Amino acid sequence: QVQLVESGGGLVQAGGSLRLSCAFSGRAFSGYGMGWFRQAPGKEREFVAAISRSGDSVYYADSLKGRVTISRDNAKNTVYLQMNSLKPEDTAVYYCAGAFLYDGRRSVQGYDYWGQGTQVTVSS
Repeated sequence: QVQLVESGGGLVQAGGSLRLSCAFSGRAFSGYGMGWFRQAPGKEREFVAAISRSGDSVYYADSLKGRVTISRDNAKNTVYLQMNSLKPEDTAVYYCAGAFLYDGRRSVQGYDYWGQGTQVTVSS
């Protein structure tokens, strides 16, 4: 059974940074391509970033490229999302997701497992 638990969200001032973590529990973390999504009130869940099973490839939403960095540590069963230069429009619940045996999926439907989300609020 796979469980994903996000952490690291909180309140941050515009221009600040946060690093989100996603802890994976279960078998074969390295078998999952991992992704981050976000969902603001009244909006669809939006792709943020993804990383391949090995960590060798990363994928970013065009709108966020340059401000976010995804990484993973397969020895720690953890994936990270570093977010810099945060803007109020980045305010959302951020979700971690896993896709078994697939890399770089950008759609919600492409992922098998989801965390509960962590709230990121960026104040102006």
